[in-house]
Amino acid sequence: MRLLLPPSETKADDGDGPPLDLDRLGFPELTHVRQTLLAALGELAADPERCRATLGLSVRQDAQILRNAELLTSPTLPAITRYTGVLYDALDASRLSTAARRRAATTVVLCSALFGALRPDDLIPAYRLSAGNTLAVLGAPAAVWRPWLVQTLTQDGPLIDLRSGAYTALAPVPGAIAVRVIGADGRSASHTNKSVKGQLVRAFLTAPRQPRTVRALITAATAAGLTVRLADRRTLELVSC
Repeated sequence: MRLLLPPSETKADDGDGPPLDLDRLGFPELTHVRQTLLAALGELAADPERCRATLGLSVRQDAQILRNAELLTSPTLPAITRYTGVLYDALDASRLSTAARRRAATTVVLCSALFGALRPDDLIPAYRLSAGNTLAVLGAPAAVWRPWLVQTLTQDGPLIDLRSGAYTALAPVPGAIAVRVIGADGRSASHTNKSVKGQLVRAFLTAPRQPRTVRALITAATAAGLTVRLADRRTLELVSC
């Protein structure tokens, strides 16, 4: 079983790891695409006005432009620590056991508009690029990634897709099981979507035995206090109370 996570638009500052080394990232078949996007972002950062317009930034967010200007020299953090926000707060990677981190390393994939796919412990700098941005020369990240990323993400066995729509569009994976968060009334619960998904990932990582089937995942989630059901062959529903 593999879990696909979205990134977070918010990211931790600074870091204590060495500068970005593409050769040390997971999924080396994506290196050439990563190089292309890194070069495009670096070039864009040299023109602050154009960068603001492209990335949807205000003057008060110019620190985000500086991040992109220093992508190859700034310190790094593990991707699972670099990404912050509601889902990652609920996942709470800093409190995972060594065994849970080891499980994450082989089962969790973080999807990114800049890096495509990342292992949780891949060391990355802070950056600004969203799936919804469009780079003048390259186009939208989905157009850049889709020819390469679908093959990387596809695997035998259950694939649990917790990505948001924009990041699913980077590489729609045939046969993936989507996760939908609903309220007790059966309607989509957007306000708790990310938090409950983070709890599901944590339940998967901390289960006494690694879930290898959808039924085993539901059992682990239930034991962690979540309400989960298989709505159909391709949809898991998480009920947010």
